[in-house]
Amino acid sequence: MTVRVVLVDDQPLIRAGLRVLLADHPDLTLAGEGETGAEAVVLARELRPDVIVMDIRMPDLDGIEATRRITAEPPAPHVVMLTTFDDDEYVYASLQAGASGFLVKDMALEDILGAIRVVAAGDALIAPSVTRRLIEHFAAGPAPRRAPATDRLDAVTDREREVLTLVGRGMSNAEIATALFISAATAKAHVARLLTKLGARDRVHLVIIAYETGLVSP
Repeated sequence: MTVRVVLVDDQPLIRAGLRVLLADHPDLTLAGEGETGAEAVVLARELRPDVIVMDIRMPDLDGIEATRRITAEPPAPHVVMLTTFDDDEYVYASLQAGASGFLVKDMALEDILGAIRVVAAGDALIAPSVTRRLIEHFAAGPAPRRAPATDRLDAVTDREREVLTLVGRGMSNAEIATALFISAATAKAHVARLLTKLGARDRVHLVIIAYETGLVSP
């Protein structure tokens, strides 16, 4: 299956680098490009891509608001946000808007392509260098905590705690399966149950819960 990708970034060099790399991978195809968040919204509606790789800071409409508008119209593409170290204060807002991944621009281009594949498969991904600041921003922000940490895991089994810990470390379902000697389908089922039990909207929220409850340390 070919993953259709839209690139949205006001920096031509970023788009050019990804464009060239996409051309060398037959499982990924460039469906369109844009320079602003407003263009991203239009492209999402017109092209129906599988994944949008989007910068956070852009003129006209920033990536956060664009993501909010895109994910509010199902069937919505998966959105991968591009950020820099100085932009990490915006990551939690991106999560709330519905982003499925967070990558930093100084990552190897091949790693960004790998992340596109992960997100297209229905997984979520946070670059390790972003994770600490994401959690710090979440903890310091105004978002209410729904229950004490000790109560939130009461309904979670020991195996599910193991899975949640590995999700918090940024592992994909396939990596979790390998680490726990279980099938990828079983790992996926555990993640699905965690989402339900913990009231998490998506995998990124599970990462936050893993840190908040102390299963993973920043």
